Amino acid sequence: MPGIKVMIVDDSAVVRQTLKEVLESDPQIEVINVSADPIFAQKHLETLKPDVIVTDVEMPRMDGLTFLRGIMERMPMPVVVCSSKTEEGSENAIKALEYGAVEIIQKPKLGTKQFIEESKVRICDSIKAAYFTRHKLPTLSASQAAPSASAGAAGTAASGRAHGHHLDREVQPKLTADAMLPKPDAGHIFVETTERVVVVGASTGGTEALREFLEAFPEDAPGIVIVQHMPEHFTAAFAKRLDGLCRINVKEAEDNDTVIRGRALIAPGNRHTLLKRSGARYYVEVKEGPLVCRHRPSVDVLFRSAARYAAKNAIGVIMTGMGDDGARGMKELHDSGAQTIAQDEASCVVFGMPNEAIKLGGVDSVLPLNGIAQDVLRRAR
Repeated sequence: MPGIKVMIVDDSAVVRQTLKEVLESDPQIEVINVSADPIFAQKHLETLKPDVIVTDVEMPRMDGLTFLRGIMERMPMPVVVCSSKTEEGSENAIKALEYGAVEIIQKPKLGTKQFIEESKVRICDSIKAAYFTRHKLPTLSASQAAPSASAGAAGTAASGRAHGHHLDREVQPKLTADAMLPKPDAGHIFVETTERVVVVGASTGGTEALREFLEAFPEDAPGIVIVQHMPEHFTAAFAKRLDGLCRINVKEAEDNDTVIRGRALIAPGNRHTLLKRSGARYYVEVKEGPLVCRHRPSVDVLFRSAARYAAKNAIGVIMTGMGDDGARGMKELHDSGAQTIAQDEASCVVFGMPNEAIKLGGVDSVLPLNGIAQDVLRRAR
């Protein structure tokens, strides 16, 4: 991967400095400009030619949404929104996705060493995901999408101190779903029910893909559980937006929520969401845990839980997104007797996650985005 040139636009000096140090701890990312003023940044875009812009949405002189619209009209390029977790900040960040931003990251803040390390992983991965929306590759391997800890530590790059925390490049091992629950038992006899449950995973480009997918469902659609990679506090605003657009009810998942017809549950940011079963009732468990496949919530965790507790009663869908989260889980779903669908390359913003699932042999059908909901309904009947 070539060096990714990044411009940071934020009115907070602390956020600008922290983001710069976080990003420059990754040898594949180069911060070429740091600006407090979106008007200044807008004037210098054509000269600087960044690959990715990171911008706040709440700034003086020009708000981030106006700045974003101007970029998309004059010189479209990948934009990552760096937003506060306030209610207004969350709603503006969701609007920014509608206007063309590709990712949301939460503003970095003081925290424990684990918090700093996890934030670094998520922020740098978001920049790389945004980059690949511009330089779209026909095939994204897992190694391209998420460099290993050893690869990340091999290069030399700027590192510094963010408010007393040294930003070294030591990354924790990339954990699998084993960290959250064991694999489904081989040969387990599972009682089939008449109710189907749909489990969905998405990442980069997934917010708009999920909108189109969910808008296609009638009021009596089968129950749906979704993992969309998104930071804490933003999933509630995202679910609220979808609830206003769809015929089905959409809400952020809470622990012990029942999975019922006509409702989609969206995993809350920074919590894993698992599908569970008690008799004929399906429900979700929302719990803490380590990053799995570099994410929390993780698609692999949701899919494994569906393979374990729903098996042939499940329909799995994997959508646009960078990396390989969900690929192993989809193979486990497929092997458990579930029906599995992947979004096709042409309709994906980034074909990483579906492609990895296809390569593992866990996908029954590959479909364009506008055909997935109807296929789910057909399979559920």
